[in-house]
Amino acid sequence: MTDPLNLADSGSFPVLTVFATFVSCALFLAIWVTTDRVTPGDFYVSDGRLTPARNGIALFGDYMSAATLLGTPGLVALTGYDGLPYLLGPIVAWILIALLIAEPFHSTGRFTIGDSLARRLRPRRVHRAAGAATVTVCLVYLVAQLVGAGALAAPILGLSGPGARQIVVAVLGLLMVTYVVIGGMRATTVVQLVKAVLLLGGGGLLALLVMAEVGWNPNGLLRRAAQHSGLGADFLAPGVRYGDNGVSKLDALSLQLAVVLGAAGLPHLLMRLGAVPTARAARGSVQWATLLTCAFCLMAGLIGFGAVALLGRNAVTADSASGNSATLLLAEFLGGPFLLTLITCVAFTTILAVVAGVVLAAATAVAHDLYQVGLRGGKASEKSELLVARTAVVLIGLAATGLSLFAQGLNITFLVGLAFAIAASAILPALLYGLYWKGFTTKGALCSIYGGLGSSVLLVVFSPALSGAPASLLPDADFAVFPISNPGVISIPLGFLLGWLGSVLDARERGGADFTEAEVRILTGAGAGPVDGGA
Repeated sequence: MTDPLNLADSGSFPVLTVFATFVSCALFLAIWVTTDRVTPGDFYVSDGRLTPARNGIALFGDYMSAATLLGTPGLVALTGYDGLPYLLGPIVAWILIALLIAEPFHSTGRFTIGDSLARRLRPRRVHRAAGAATVTVCLVYLVAQLVGAGALAAPILGLSGPGARQIVVAVLGLLMVTYVVIGGMRATTVVQLVKAVLLLGGGGLLALLVMAEVGWNPNGLLRRAAQHSGLGADFLAPGVRYGDNGVSKLDALSLQLAVVLGAAGLPHLLMRLGAVPTARAARGSVQWATLLTCAFCLMAGLIGFGAVALLGRNAVTADSASGNSATLLLAEFLGGPFLLTLITCVAFTTILAVVAGVVLAAATAVAHDLYQVGLRGGKASEKSELLVARTAVVLIGLAATGLSLFAQGLNITFLVGLAFAIAASAILPALLYGLYWKGFTTKGALCSIYGGLGSSVLLVVFSPALSGAPASLLPDADFAVFPISNPGVISIPLGFLLGWLGSVLDARERGGADFTEAEVRILTGAGAGPVDGGA
């Protein structure tokens, strides 16, 4: 069987041609949907004019990264039962957003997390804090996505060596910047919609082919997967991935906690809640995203079990020890070069769509949180804010691309977990307190945001993710004193604790900041408007 990550025999030309065609069409659509007069509201959230269905599909596209298409099925193929929580995590995250965040965030916010907090807290301070946390989360997430893009794309295109990866990453970074600068949220939504259709279509086709191979019998698929896993019945029981090691189990719990709670605090997802006209429509968008996520996670599970059932564990690990190529191997086995080309282009599209959404959220935080409110007190003109936003897109895109070029070849898988951990530790506590706790104050928000952000980064610096282990980012160094790689199990409770403690000890806003306007908006679902830019 031809190695699917080296298409020398089948040729990389079809992959490159199909992907170039998609990029050209998406670029044309991005230009076509752009209006003549672009305002900050249009650039950030399409002036809130998207329908719940369209925004929900785009939300699904914003959240589903290449890790869900490639990494999660590979994890299921290698670890069986222990890989299933990674499929359930996104579903639980969407349920949390639908129940607790979607409607009240839309009612109290405008563009960013800082807008929601500023509805009752001192605007300039919370905008600065929220903007700093947003940019940090987005930059970490962008670097991880672009490094993964280089590792995936170069071998598939038949290229080798660090230079080839750097070229691929540079091209993807340039495309990302181009889409966002041209049309902001409108252009990003077009890319997300196309990506969602391709992702569901490609994943659905693979899942159907797997079921056809096993006679449409789910029990037969599981039995065959267990037989070919090399683990027997243990493959379908917990313990394969983490065994009896207490530290490994704690690390797994920390990562799962960060993934579930962090998704509810990811800036690019929260910002998209404002792209619909009403709070009810925001919840409808999340419901659409939840249904699509459930469908795709079911497909990913079938793909993972199908890979080990049809190919065997040895074939999967021979190509990639982490199992990341399991989906591509399965595609080639079931459909030859054509299906492999299709799934490869879906993976490219997935990466491009996710990074475009993330860089837009980061640029919005720079232009609106840090510049418009944090620096200018809400008095800057729309023209200057829009100029800063587009400049920020370029600068953030270049920074992320440059950092990812430097990180090519390094083990940066911990960065995705870190991005989710920061979102869950620094953003989510302040957001939930701001929406539901009358006793919350500006000092509490600052303590929660900066404390959660600082603790997450500090714990990772002194964890095995950075040093002290062969798989660490710096394997030759050893200054790890924190035993687990993901800080979520410590930093998330600490973020909530600091938010409570800072509010209780705040002498300036005893008993909490004024909650009247925010509470009315939450209860009535009234649309959000601009907030005062005072200190």
